[in-house]
Amino acid sequence: MEKMQIYKVYPAIPEPLSFLDYLARNLWWCWNHEANDLFQRIHPVQWEKIGKNPVAFLSHISQRRFDELSKDESFLAHLGRVKAKFERMFSMVSQIKELDLGAKETIAYFSMEFGLHESLPFFAGGLGILAGDHLKASSTLGIPLTGIGLFFREGYFRQFLDHNGWQQETYPINDVFELPVQKVKDNTGFDIKIEIPGPAGKICACVWQLKIGKIKLLLLDTNLPENPENIREITSRLYASHGETRVAQEILLGIGGIKALSAMEIFPNICHMNEGHCSFAGLERVSIIMDKYNLDFKSAVQLCKRSSVFTTHTPVAAGHDEFPKELIMPYIKPYAEKFGISAGELLYLGEPHGIKNTGKFSMFILGANFSGHINGVSRMHGQVARSMWQSLWPGRHVEEIPISHITNGVHICSYLSRHKNSLFERYLPSDWTNCLSNPELFSRIEHIEDDDLWHVHEMDRSNLIRKCRQLLLKQYERRNAPRNVLDEVASVLDGKVLTICFARRFATYKRAGLLLKDISRLTRLITDENRPIQLVFAGKAHPNDNEGKDIIKQIVEFSRVHDVRHRVVFLENYDINIARYMVQGCDVWLNTPRSPNEACGTSGMKASTNGGLNLSILDGWWCEGFKENRGWSIGNGDVYDDHEYQDEVESQALFNILENEVIPKFYDRKRGKSPVKWIKMMKEAMKMAIIDFSSDRMVREYSTRFYIPAARNFKLLIDDSARKARELALTQSRLISMWSFIELSKPEVTKEIDFIVGDTFRITLKVFLGELTPEEVEVQIYHGKIRPSGRLEGSRGETMWMQETTAQGTYIYACTITCSDSGRFGYTARVIPKGDEVLSNTPGLITWANGDD
Repeated sequence: MEKMQIYKVYPAIPEPLSFLDYLARNLWWCWNHEANDLFQRIHPVQWEKIGKNPVAFLSHISQRRFDELSKDESFLAHLGRVKAKFERMFSMVSQIKELDLGAKETIAYFSMEFGLHESLPFFAGGLGILAGDHLKASSTLGIPLTGIGLFFREGYFRQFLDHNGWQQETYPINDVFELPVQKVKDNTGFDIKIEIPGPAGKICACVWQLKIGKIKLLLLDTNLPENPENIREITSRLYASHGETRVAQEILLGIGGIKALSAMEIFPNICHMNEGHCSFAGLERVSIIMDKYNLDFKSAVQLCKRSSVFTTHTPVAAGHDEFPKELIMPYIKPYAEKFGISAGELLYLGEPHGIKNTGKFSMFILGANFSGHINGVSRMHGQVARSMWQSLWPGRHVEEIPISHITNGVHICSYLSRHKNSLFERYLPSDWTNCLSNPELFSRIEHIEDDDLWHVHEMDRSNLIRKCRQLLLKQYERRNAPRNVLDEVASVLDGKVLTICFARRFATYKRAGLLLKDISRLTRLITDENRPIQLVFAGKAHPNDNEGKDIIKQIVEFSRVHDVRHRVVFLENYDINIARYMVQGCDVWLNTPRSPNEACGTSGMKASTNGGLNLSILDGWWCEGFKENRGWSIGNGDVYDDHEYQDEVESQALFNILENEVIPKFYDRKRGKSPVKWIKMMKEAMKMAIIDFSSDRMVREYSTRFYIPAARNFKLLIDDSARKARELALTQSRLISMWSFIELSKPEVTKEIDFIVGDTFRITLKVFLGELTPEEVEVQIYHGKIRPSGRLEGSRGETMWMQETTAQGTYIYACTITCSDSGRFGYTARVIPKGDEVLSNTPGLITWANGDD
């Protein structure tokens, strides 16, 4: 058949309903219950059937139904309320007033995946959900941010199980005509396209735009007629397994994303790279900074670093992307020529400091070399990341590695159930969604009547069970199950039973099968006549992870055992929709990662928002969230070398907590009333999640700690023809060239070595700086308590003052130490560059006395 031209016919929506089409093309509707209800009201069955995709949904509504609605006064009043709320959102001023960017300036927020709604399958898991929540919160707060990602035709896979419970994958193609996206056009009305030279020829991509409230998300797409098939495949599937395609995806995301902004005449004053997939953005950003401000490469890097943020989400070294250098070389050669350096020097930006010719190019290291603000996504993950990447800053003690943390948060309105939202509207001010940073406001949750909260929670649990039955019925019908099995599925689970949910990616370290370590004990808990439990599992294993698939198979096999099959279910194709039902309806959210492999984990935060109680290993966010009045910890956060032993110990600890604490508390009812002690914990969990673990708090923290300082740095460095940026480049080059000549003598104490609390003593030190001056360096005494291992604990640097000059380049420094605590202490001395955090943390620029480190 000859290639056909395709056209699309959209419904003729009557004028009184015209806002429906506009609303459908802005994702704002998906976190507003009243807007969601508006679409559902048109045709409830079709709304669910179409997957809550309003663009596709409206195209399936008959003209007759539209005509009816255009005369329905009640519907028009509902539409008017939603429209007024939508317009108020656009009229609200920014809540972060210190972040002042021009109309054509933005914070460019890069991510390989974005999880915004189940109808937009451009995500694989937690990284994408976090990125989507970041955009939603930025819209509410009025942050001038632009999201940048890729438009995947097939996205991530859909999961289904065969008769044996083994995971299978399908990759349905996304119909662009049924998504709320529009092509970005230039001033003349033509589609904006960007080009990147590649080893297999020119990569050409168009740009789609998606609206999320006030925020725009740009998605690059290589599925163009002018591209050969191998280029078109770049944006076929999320996380391509083929190395060359995967590199091309990351090139397109980083370099292509900056080029797309340039084509739209938008300048990225601040760049936020969400994981190492985006790190190539640094190359193109340095390039446009050089052009815009007439800077050399080193000066442009100074500007780029001080206005870039790099967030890492991966606590396992093997999870960070590394590529063979030969795959990277063709893409970076043009940049090396422009920057006036060799390709080898540019490749060095993706290698550990001082280690060349590794053969591998690290995307984390590249991102870190272009960023002055680096963070993990929980307090625990920050510690893990500093330890993992300590080698990038040789001579630095692990606690001083310049990787901080900002703990992830969740978008409250996207996951709070409709019933609990209605309850909040009764007990909280009508604008509570715009006041998430007000702890006093949410202390009012304490005043919600116990019976009211328990009633709506039981409704949410019933909704979860109803959804489980619907999904299971579809699963078994697809497998042609006999009628008696379908009848059983229709009555699976019990609306009055303690419901424990487990849902996440089925990687082996997540240990989804920890409960299966003791089948007989688990069976007793499930079949208990007076205080039973029931389990709902969901999640996907990576297509190449057979160990993860085997865990799914074990759970499915257990769920088919006669004694428990009515109280254990596994739901196929876990997505945002299923997650919403689970976090809203669970009583207990179970999380069992092998510590310290969980970077953060946000599903438990969503459960807590709805009053679900976390039962979790002390890892990721739960190290910060756990208190005995709002959940339970499995173990004490210990790390074991023997994984089998660890699994055995923590499995038994899990059962003990269930038997002795969780189950008794849930079923502790006085004369059939609500479980008062349980509800008290629910309220504490809800307050914790909304106040401390919302994406509102998270984005405010990114703004205060990173975005605002980055914006100020950018303005400061470009003033006066970027004089400050040039000076910083010269300073750093001078320090690097002369640092090796620095020598320190052994520090000397002016008194005896033994002291009592309150004593002071002076330390002096001879320092040879060569041609460097005291104004260019900071000399410190580094001291703290000595651990049994001989390392310093709670150590800190105390700045010394220059006391005298004894010869050319030789100086005596002094410092007074006050003994504020008792114990064994140690000290040494060091020299670091004087300047801001970027300059003072330059890798290799640190010298210790007598070679100490």
